[in-house]
Amino acid sequence: MNLQHFRAEIDGIDDSILELLEKRMEIVKRIGKAKIQSNVPIYRPEREREIIDRLNSKKSLLLDKTAVEAIYLEIFAVSRNLELPERVAYLGPLGSYTHQAAESRFGAMCEYFSHNTITQAIKSVENRRASYAVIPIENNQNGAVGETLDLLKDTELKIVAEIYMPIHHCFASTAQSIKDIETIYSKDIAFGQCSNFLSEHSLDHIQRIPVDSTARAAQLAAENPKCAAICSHIAAKLYNVPVLFENIEDNSWNKTRFIIVSNFKNQRSGRDKTSLYASLANADRPGALYHLLYDIKDLNINMTFIQSRPVSGSDFNYCFFIDIDGHIDDANVGTLFQRYPNALKWLGSYLKN
Repeated sequence: MNLQHFRAEIDGIDDSILELLEKRMEIVKRIGKAKIQSNVPIYRPEREREIIDRLNSKKSLLLDKTAVEAIYLEIFAVSRNLELPERVAYLGPLGSYTHQAAESRFGAMCEYFSHNTITQAIKSVENRRASYAVIPIENNQNGAVGETLDLLKDTELKIVAEIYMPIHHCFASTAQSIKDIETIYSKDIAFGQCSNFLSEHSLDHIQRIPVDSTARAAQLAAENPKCAAICSHIAAKLYNVPVLFENIEDNSWNKTRFIIVSNFKNQRSGRDKTSLYASLANADRPGALYHLLYDIKDLNINMTFIQSRPVSGSDFNYCFFIDIDGHIDDANVGTLFQRYPNALKWLGSYLKN
């Protein structure tokens, strides 16, 4: 086996790939100028999905769909930054699951801004300090993120994309023994996702302190050998906290849905989802929610999510957040909003993941 020969072949292929990428980026720069002149959004999730789907339709023996998507998401991220440098806000700090989700979509070249709260991340886009905010909206074990839902009804920003990411927690500490641990830090939702582990290792009685993010938990655990963190493996590595146990979540199917919010409207892709806010507290007929759900069915719209939230400042009145299949420009979805002009708020239409 002549390794030198193989390496020479790979070098030649890499040279060709780089030349082709240069040609692609030259076209990307021209597209970016045209988008800016036409005031068209740089980020086009539906176009990126169209490219990935087309490439995946080609037969490949070695590159599966996941590999093709991983390669091209990074190419897209570099391309977007050539069109227009991107600034992305996220719920931080560095190493949080939201940070991972943001980098999975926008790549390593973007300028990232971490924020201590979801509110701050949203405000950074509203004030044009960032182009996008990546925030959690739902976990398949613990349900919706109330703060995100409450902010969506009050902002004029729109959901432009969604990201589903598996969540794997680890238990990290600089303690010599698990018996030495007196305090556990994590995000409040993570404690609930790892309750079986805590019980099995007799950690139920240990003080639990909720913090803004699991990455912050790793930071705090690094400072005190009597403390531990429930965090991501990346956060533990980032803050040099030894991992004592991996994959400690109760459910291996634990996933979080993140959304990307910005100030533009997506074009229709044919595979869209629309999010809406329904304020029915002052509806002029009894059974207002029933009638809304009936109209959704009557218009042949598929509803995929509904979550109630208390209306702030009211006496046990509730509003509803709903996801439906389709785009705001689809005839049946548009008709739904026409039937409830004062009760429904459009939160965004975007490519369904």
